[in-house]
Amino acid sequence: MPNASDAAPRTGEHVDGYEVPVLNEHAIRIAAGILLAAGITALTITLASDNIRPLQTFGMFFLLDMTTRILISNRLSLTLALGWALTRRRRPYWVGAPQKAFAWWLALGLAALSCLTMSAGIVPFAVTLGLCGICFTLLFLEAVLGWCAGCALHQRFSRKPTRHCANGACDR
Repeated sequence: MPNASDAAPRTGEHVDGYEVPVLNEHAIRIAAGILLAAGITALTITLASDNIRPLQTFGMFFLLDMTTRILISNRLSLTLALGWALTRRRRPYWVGAPQKAFAWWLALGLAALSCLTMSAGIVPFAVTLGLCGICFTLLFLEAVLGWCAGCALHQRFSRKPTRHCANGACDR
């Protein structure tokens, strides 16, 4: 009977030579770019039309994508699947999955808070826009610069050592 450590991880995959599950950084950065482009488009339409529906729709899509990555399987995330498809001819750049999962949990929390404030109308719309702005900034940093805020926080606060960071950030 296989034990729990033999099971396939929900986030990442086991690759020879890596002691933790890993993910392809190229696909992750493309997925972040896709989310950023969709989010900025939704924000632009919302501001131009004075209709909050496009931003709410994007927020729900973002929540679904992050929830799928974390709780079901990163292989079923639409944006990551697109990222994998667009990078299929490139050699994977493996990074540790635990820190990416941590980052995605933070993104899920920020998105849930943004959606809650947007839907409930309990705070001024400017606060919701500020939360969206933080999220878009973090997506930009990941997609364009390859810097993951959640990964940096994971390295700082995790009890387990953070392994296989993008650009050797764990080794500093």
